Amino acid sequence: MNFLLPDLIVRGGWLMYPIFLCSVIALGFFIERLFKLRRTRVLPRDLVQNVGDLIARRKYADAIYLCQGHPSAIARIYLAALRINGQPRQAIKEVVQEVGRREAAELEKYVPVLSTVASIAPLLGLLGTVSGMIKTFDLISYYGVGNPGTLAAGISEALLTTAAGLSVAIPTLVGYRYVAGKADSLIMEMEEHSIMLLESLKGGEA
Repeated sequence: MNFLLPDLIVRGGWLMYPIFLCSVIALGFFIERLFKLRRTRVLPRDLVQNVGDLIARRKYADAIYLCQGHPSAIARIYLAALRINGQPRQAIKEVVQEVGRREAAELEKYVPVLSTVASIAPLLGLLGTVSGMIKTFDLISYYGVGNPGTLAAGISEALLTTAAGLSVAIPTLVGYRYVAGKADSLIMEMEEHSIMLLESLKGGEA
């Protein structure tokens, strides 16, 4: 029996095409999020330590220079706060919160796409099952049940689309949980470092 992917797609009916498209979309966005959520791109430990040391020694200009040359999310938060260092603490806090919200949204970007694919894929499979069973019963009503070979196409379509939908949905759901958890963890760490930054700066009272 031929189990090549193109053959399975053809045997499963037209709904196999959107299911296959869902798998491509899920894989693409999962790889993209893995790349974007690397710690070195979001919260590099060496930068956090170096900036903390510079602030502790009140070398704010050096800290600003270090953050300006770094592409990470935490560097942009640090930079926004350092540029208005000396202003009222509440003003610094508002700026940090605003930049932090933008960076958090960037980390969570495209994550809902994986959740959507994980929800849609089994529904497409179920729709294929219904379509295949309808085809099967139409064949039964026309030919009867004397020749099981005439029913094979409808039954095959029903089973293949269900299997394909689940095969896409299950790993996509696992991938979604992983990247969502990784994004949440990094966001929480950024919040902690932002609070430590606010406590370290010399912002005055309003």
